[in-house]
Amino acid sequence: MPAERAGYTVTMFLVDTSPSMRKLRTVELPPDHNGEVHSTQMTHLQWALQFVKLKIQEMIFNGRKTDQCGVVVFGSTDTDNIINEQNGGYEHVSEYIPIAQPNAGTLSKLDLLKPTDSFGDPIDALIVGVETQAIHLASKRTWTRKIVLVTDGESPIEIEDWEATVEKMNSLNVGLTIVQLLTASNEPSGVDFDDEEFGFTEPNKNHIKRANEEFFHKFIQALDTGFVGTCEEALRETAKPDIRQTKSVLMGTVLRLGDVDTLPDEAFELIVKTSKCTALTRPKSWKKFAVREAKPKEPGQDYGEDQDMEDDSAEAAKVAYAQLKMRSEYYIDQTSGDIDADGDVKMEEDENENLLDEGSNKEKKKPSEEENASYLEKVEKEQLVRGFKYGTTYAPCPDGQFPRLKTRKGIEICGFFPAENFRRELCMGEIQYVWADPSSAIQQAALSSIVKAMNEKNSMAIARWVTKDDMDPKMGVLTPVEWDEVDCLLWAQMPFADDIRKYTFASLDNLVSKKGEILTEHPFIPTQEQREAMNAFVDGMDLMDAGDKDEEGTIESYNPSIHRTKQAMFHCAVVSDLVANPLPPPHPELLKFFEPPKRVLKRSREALEECINVFKIKHVPKKVLKTRKDEHAHAQDEDDNLLLLEGKRPSLHATMSQVQISEPSSSTQHIFLNKSKARANPDNSETEEEDEGEDELLLDSVKKPAATPPPSAPRNNQPLPTPARSISPEVDSGRAPGRIIGLTYPLADFKKNIAQGDVVTKAVEDLAAVIVEIVMRPFSSRRTKELLECMQFLRETALLEDEIDAWNAFLVDLKDKCNSEPGNEEFWSELKDIGRSISLISNKEAKQHGGSSKVSEGGAINFFS
Repeated sequence: MPAERAGYTVTMFLVDTSPSMRKLRTVELPPDHNGEVHSTQMTHLQWALQFVKLKIQEMIFNGRKTDQCGVVVFGSTDTDNIINEQNGGYEHVSEYIPIAQPNAGTLSKLDLLKPTDSFGDPIDALIVGVETQAIHLASKRTWTRKIVLVTDGESPIEIEDWEATVEKMNSLNVGLTIVQLLTASNEPSGVDFDDEEFGFTEPNKNHIKRANEEFFHKFIQALDTGFVGTCEEALRETAKPDIRQTKSVLMGTVLRLGDVDTLPDEAFELIVKTSKCTALTRPKSWKKFAVREAKPKEPGQDYGEDQDMEDDSAEAAKVAYAQLKMRSEYYIDQTSGDIDADGDVKMEEDENENLLDEGSNKEKKKPSEEENASYLEKVEKEQLVRGFKYGTTYAPCPDGQFPRLKTRKGIEICGFFPAENFRRELCMGEIQYVWADPSSAIQQAALSSIVKAMNEKNSMAIARWVTKDDMDPKMGVLTPVEWDEVDCLLWAQMPFADDIRKYTFASLDNLVSKKGEILTEHPFIPTQEQREAMNAFVDGMDLMDAGDKDEEGTIESYNPSIHRTKQAMFHCAVVSDLVANPLPPPHPELLKFFEPPKRVLKRSREALEECINVFKIKHVPKKVLKTRKDEHAHAQDEDDNLLLLEGKRPSLHATMSQVQISEPSSSTQHIFLNKSKARANPDNSETEEEDEGEDELLLDSVKKPAATPPPSAPRNNQPLPTPARSISPEVDSGRAPGRIIGLTYPLADFKKNIAQGDVVTKAVEDLAAVIVEIVMRPFSSRRTKELLECMQFLRETALLEDEIDAWNAFLVDLKDKCNSEPGNEEFWSELKDIGRSISLISNKEAKQHGGSSKVSEGGAINFFS
């Protein structure tokens, strides 16, 4: 389907309001929340207007001023059309809604249409619609013209000289769509036109309808652009997700290669045009409405009792809604916002982020609205200065933005690279076409030569695009594309190097114990049986042989958030009672890729059962949190945040400002709910015994402090420890049982023990073991500098305290482990760079300090080689 220009279209809807449109039909409604299927009755006109309103809603939804429509009714009681005013005739045809951009009033006016007792001729309405459209588009010959005729086909038609109407429509390039309806209420729920593809054929047609249907098919075949179908099929196609291909406007720019100003002989410029290849679509945002408040009666204004009752009943029958619009007011909080020496405003810290504070059983009294108002000073927007967040402060920017980089409009090619090195996952944003100037053959030949050369070398280009002078540049790639009749480039925006974050993670297959040993069996390491089961499941879910080969793949997959939201908005605008006529289910095309293919599910069923058995997967019931006494609803029913706190056992210093933490219970919801809870007031002695058990509980398995607060103050009246009011908790030294050197501060522990003098041998052995353990841990590179300091001090101590054999044995063990798997070759390279000063202690070096060694001087020098 060729792309058409978005908007710039006038659609005329010709609606039949003849007496036959008063007939009732039964329409099945979608299942309700209980799964029950209901039905309702509506007239043919109401059924037809649903299609018309859905088509008009599409125009309102797009919001284009160049997307216009008009409505002509035939079978109306009166006659109101431009041909009748000039030449007479064309009775019972009225221009119901003039051509204009549709709005909500258009839909409201359509709801007022009712069947009449007059018959109208569809051909008369068609001629009136074509003429009305032609007069409106007299000076807009490039606009698209469409006509939609909706009828049940039971009204008589004057078919004389219909060929002239076809010629006129073809000359104006008018597209016609005819939609016909069901005739009798006792017929099956379908449509009137015989449609073998849709699966409906009406057996009992009257002769008028049969003749009209044959004529409509003949009429459509004579047109250059025409369609005929059923109303139910049309409604189904209207609900189908659709991606309309539209023509993008060509924007002029310049393609450069080299410096045309400094080296004009070695550079060139091409005049090119750019247009969109893809465009990002988002769901329409919702608007908020509220019931408009009734105006109060003015004092002294008195009406009669009967009139008051009539006004009240009228207000109750009709409720007016008004759209809520956002309004911004600016205030300065005079109680917060410290200013540093540079004039930057510091951000206020959120006290609620501290979990210990959140668990306090005392709530800080919230200031009233009057107290808040006294601290707030209203300012105008013109008095404000824009600021940008920088660390913990806001840096003011009086001009609203920082100075821009001096740039020049155009696309500059920075270089070329092999296409196989292109990282598609880094591609971002929309894709743009880059065409040569359509009016210059020289420019087209030049761009075509670039495209062919890039294809021949299998290369892509790195380009810098500036949309306007002094605008921020964008970096991207240009891909050559050769089609049958034209060559062009495709532009794809790429991120800057500063926008890319590289994260490294330890291998999931290799686990290292605290002692530096490689574990082969662990609950976190999959067994061979588990790997085989998962491989079988992955092979069973392979889509490559799930069915017939689909060349287009997922190109027809649609975004549910866009199309389902659109369907809900359209349905709510068409239907007046959502309870009686609920939202229908999504279109099957929208759910096409929601479920795996049946063949794949059947093939992988046994592998899935094997995975469940091997991995011992069990259903974990959801933990129900205890309801609070104040009947607050749970903000969330997830336990993820609790897992972060599990197993944390801080050992706190006992100070005057601390409080004992009681054992946890099942009620932990206040950690997540009451974000307004702040630190308790130490001067407030009031307590609530009934809430003591709930509000003091913070973490699972938290130990009590070693000391208790003084008896002068109740336990539940003390403030919880925070950095602002108490000493920080002791840091865990990471000292394993039996060791005197910890993992946290190994050098400090070593110096402390060496100073005692009687545990030198034990300290040397433990520090050596700690260094090996830290080196073999993941992310040990963060402590490389610290480890080198430890080793240098350990070598000096071993040399002076005659622990030379211990040092040499430690260094040999470290070498073996660093060069094994998984190892740490990076750390061993650091040691190589240092060289002899940190190598083995030789016999020559040991004799200088009164010791002995089994390593020769040459062996110590060649140890790192």
